[in-house]
Amino acid sequence: MQVSRRDFLRSAGAVAFFGGSLPLLSGCAGLRRKDIEQKDVALTGLKKDEIHILELASLAPSGHNTQPWGIRPIEPYTWIIMSDEQRWLPAVDPDQRETLLSIGAFLENLVVAAGCYGYDVDLKLLAKTSKEKDIAEVTLKRISSQRLDTDSVERIKRRRVVRKGYLSKDINANDFNYITNNASDRFYYFSPLSKLGRYLSEGTIEANRAQAFRDAAQEELADWIRWSRDDSMRLRDGLTPEGMEITGLAGFYVRNFYRREDVLKKAFRETTVKGVMEQVGRHGGWLVISSDDSSVAGLLETGRLFQRMFLRSRDKMIAIHPMTQMLEEEQWRHAAAKALGLSNQIQFILRIGYLESYPDPVSLRRPVNWFVRS
Repeated sequence: MQVSRRDFLRSAGAVAFFGGSLPLLSGCAGLRRKDIEQKDVALTGLKKDEIHILELASLAPSGHNTQPWGIRPIEPYTWIIMSDEQRWLPAVDPDQRETLLSIGAFLENLVVAAGCYGYDVDLKLLAKTSKEKDIAEVTLKRISSQRLDTDSVERIKRRRVVRKGYLSKDINANDFNYITNNASDRFYYFSPLSKLGRYLSEGTIEANRAQAFRDAAQEELADWIRWSRDDSMRLRDGLTPEGMEITGLAGFYVRNFYRREDVLKKAFRETTVKGVMEQVGRHGGWLVISSDDSSVAGLLETGRLFQRMFLRSRDKMIAIHPMTQMLEEEQWRHAAAKALGLSNQIQFILRIGYLESYPDPVSLRRPVNWFVRS
């Protein structure tokens, strides 16, 4: 019996799209980070340890995995950190607020990685506005010939966003203090069953609904989804089925049959909202990160603070899932801080929770020579 595309989608893909995965089909797995052989690259003007440091820096998270950073070498161990306009998300991030937060996370990885190789980092801010391309000048200074700090390197390599498998268990205060390094003036935790926790859950659902049915935002999302293995291998960025945790029969289906236009259909938008409802129905709470302002310096520092926390979260088996749609949609953008009783500006809304087992990272990254500019 021949099965139509619509019937197949109804019986398999739509059911498992954001829910529990079906058994993995042998030989049908998508492209994961570990599947790509990392080859040493030679770049004019960059030493071998500079390249290794930049490889680790590029493992930072970013919205839609756009990887919005670039590097322009000035001289050995001195670079300009750039914002890549081709990787901005104007529909959901018109002011490049999230772009700067992502570059801040990149800088934190860079500083940690440099320290692992025995370098201190001198950072000089260049940009005065979020629209500028040259963000900062970085100089690495040798401070020791110490051996590679493998624990810190592994933290960078193993960090990943997790969307599924959260336990319905509040975050322990000691674990919260550990991952936030006791920065209680910047981090705020809300239990999922508390009044404010329910406000964040309900707001996240409604903001996702608004965004899913806002055509400009959905078009932008469609541009950054890499359904096929070939596109994933060719571009090494964006959202893959593996990164969205679409596995098993559903993963096989979307990799082989989904196209950009499917993201724009009503069924996909409705399934997206359904998936968000399932996600916020089971987790360990909400983590909000704030800043005093949204200046370039403030956003970069907040991005670094976020990444610092993210690199510690796996130590306590705590998963992190950025869900910042409330900060991207006008109805909630300015109301959230007031509703939560915060006087400063919210920069991150994160769904968090304990895991029984932590999956390996799967999101792809561009090689260093792809984002180094001459």
